[in-house]
Amino acid sequence: MERAYIVGAGQSPFGRHPGDSYRSLMLTAFKRAVDSVDAAWDCTIIDEVIIGTLGVGGRQVGLSAPAISSHLGLGSTPSSRIENACAAGGTAVRQGVLAVQAGVTDLVLAGGVEVMNDMSPKVMRRWLGVSGETEWERMAGTTFAGVYALMAEAHMEEFGTTKEQLAGVAVKNHRSAAANPDAHLRFECSVGDALEAPLVADPLGLYDCCPVTDGAAVVLIASEAMAYELTSRPVEVIGAGQAAGSVGVYDRSTLTSVPATVAAAARAYDQADVGPEDIDFAEVHDCFTIAEILAYEDLGFCAEGEGGQYLQSGATLPTGSLPVNRSGGLKAKGHPIGATGVAQVGELFTQLRSEAGPRQLSDINRGLAHNVGGSGGAAVVHTLERASA
Repeated sequence: MERAYIVGAGQSPFGRHPGDSYRSLMLTAFKRAVDSVDAAWDCTIIDEVIIGTLGVGGRQVGLSAPAISSHLGLGSTPSSRIENACAAGGTAVRQGVLAVQAGVTDLVLAGGVEVMNDMSPKVMRRWLGVSGETEWERMAGTTFAGVYALMAEAHMEEFGTTKEQLAGVAVKNHRSAAANPDAHLRFECSVGDALEAPLVADPLGLYDCCPVTDGAAVVLIASEAMAYELTSRPVEVIGAGQAAGSVGVYDRSTLTSVPATVAAAARAYDQADVGPEDIDFAEVHDCFTIAEILAYEDLGFCAEGEGGQYLQSGATLPTGSLPVNRSGGLKAKGHPIGATGVAQVGELFTQLRSEAGPRQLSDINRGLAHNVGGSGGAAVVHTLERASA
């Protein structure tokens, strides 16, 4: 099996972009990724384009990947769209990694994009519902916030997790987003702000929920030979795990875990020959604050039921033993559905190259990205590490 490396990454600013289309957002991310490559190069050497997206705001339902590829000037390059709900971006990256590892391609563009603010709230609620369980949950009136509220309530009842601990996730991630020029919500908040915010779905309030975001992200994945032609500082993808789970929580054996995350992480750790204790920092899927606490446990960073205490210990702060969501996470950086998993991997690349500016972490060699579809119908986990020169 060939080895796969990230040699470039870029993203558009995340936020509300009424003047942009999926094409223009992707072009911004692509240009930034091209500029991040150390060597002068011709982007027409890209062998494959894989785009993760849920629906690009209804603007281009079919053939969105070829439309993007053409707009980027990549001509007849094979181009495909991946749909895996909120895990579409991570899945696109994994498919690119697999293509390189299989020796099929030398250079893959894996991207993700979503335009989410060009519709009315009523249409948006219906559109977002397709990435949850439709027949038995959505049609009965369940919302995404409602599903995660059920998970939060169960975790609180079983393990004593508190609303203050959930608020701690929001405070941490907003503080990181304030240092990220591409984040959607670039402001800090206090525990009091989070606790006093309007309820969305009890026990989750406004500050427990990620925003509705437009944006795009790109990573460039290369074979070993190609990687060292383009840079002397590539970042190796040492593990890429994916798993499926029950799309609806009604069909799960537990509300206090995401089994697909556990399985995807086990596969990524096994491929990389590492364990959770070997991870220096992580970007995890915190669409709601409870999701980050569940991720701590499901990824093996702490024991079952101890996610709230783990957060409260300071371990996941930028100065802690395992910083989590230094980008601001979905919670504050934003969550343009198809772009999220790609942007997470891009953040790992930027951090491992020591190019993250004011949010740069110290003493890191290995990172993990965790991307979830819906409330756990899919999960993708990547582990990356600095490559030797």
